[in-house]
Amino acid sequence: MTNLDDTTTAKLDEFVLARLAEDEERVRAGELPLIDEAERRGRLRIMYADDEDGLLLAGGPVEATEDRHPVPFAEKAEFLRREIRDAHDDASVKLIASVYEAHPDWRDEWRP
Repeated sequence: MTNLDDTTTAKLDEFVLARLAEDEERVRAGELPLIDEAERRGRLRIMYADDEDGLLLAGGPVEATEDRHPVPFAEKAEFLRREIRDAHDDASVKLIASVYEAHPDWRDEWRP
């Protein structure tokens, strides 16, 4: 018997991974990916860790005490994929998914 929560988690993961692939297509077409647009609007922030060993995902606008170097989209996408596949922190995946809530496959149950 399949656990309903496992099915919901799998669908959420699939949704976010598909949207990241679409964002990669946007980048190849010279367009701004929706993840970057969400960062500009202050919905989330993907930044280098203070020790510069990896990346961090934070919700909402994050004010840095010092200038932070922007993270290239390719690094963001790789980091987010790894977070989804290896860790699947539900709150983090829902935060990422919320960037794509205008997509027709979006589900309200994924709201952070």
